Amino acid sequence: AIIIPIYVVMMTLRLLDTHLGLFITYSSFVLPLMIWIMMGYFQTIPIDIEDAARIDGCSRLGTLVRIVLPLAAPGLAATGIFAFIVAWNEFFLALILTQAAAKTLPVLVSEFSTKFGADYVMMSTGGVLASLPPVILALTFQKYIVKGLTGGAIKG
Repeated sequence: AIIIPIYVVMMTLRLLDTHLGLFITYSSFVLPLMIWIMMGYFQTIPIDIEDAARIDGCSRLGTLVRIVLPLAAPGLAATGIFAFIVAWNEFFLALILTQAAAKTLPVLVSEFSTKFGADYVMMSTGGVLASLPPVILALTFQKYIVKGLTGGAIKG
């Protein structure tokens, strides 16, 4: 039910079959969850650290840039990786909003299956290749993912 208004808006803005259109759509879907995760993570950062920075002469922006963001780096990394994985694996919006120019990998892999048959070798190859970047990303940043996601769950 939500895809029709999205399609109409993207058509009106001439963003159908563009990477920018997919980016805007994915961002609008994943942003609320990312804000919710980061809100929990920011609540674990003690306010006393910010107060100490303000007493030492740091401005609000300086406190954010020099103190809060470095402390929130694991949470930012975890939410960034999570957002990437959600966008990387998304199929339905990309299927509806793209025709040829901005097709994503899941849509391309699905095209190996038609009503006349399926090319199982190409589907399997595409599936393995499609799963490599998220797996490599998750293994590379595993420490930050675990630290970021569990840090926002425990307050104190």
